[in-house]
Amino acid sequence: MENPWHLYLMSFMYIFAGIMHFVKPKMYMRIMPRYLPSHKQLVLLSGLAEILLGIGLLFTSTRNASIYGIAIMLLIFLLVHFYMLSSKKAAAGISRWILIARIPLQLVLIWWALFYLI
Repeated sequence: MENPWHLYLMSFMYIFAGIMHFVKPKMYMRIMPRYLPSHKQLVLLSGLAEILLGIGLLFTSTRNASIYGIAIMLLIFLLVHFYMLSSKKAAAGISRWILIARIPLQLVLIWWALFYLI
């Protein structure tokens, strides 16, 4: 059975986002909560996770594991979103309304991933 186009879109989105962790790591390190250690390693690790999970969506045998991985990853990323709301410096120049809008967006992305559970 062929995958729907929107599953390919989701896969591409995570693969692209993961690659960007390697292309522009400083951009991601700027938004890492201060209380987390080894910012660069965590940025690269999360990028690798996004790439692998995005690829995993494309195969029936790995799709469910990737979906659960994406949901857990997005829940963990909520820590970054809330941290960015904690101060002007943590916001890294992003407007407050965008930071607030990202929180429900994370929940929509989690729902979107869970939609594909087999």
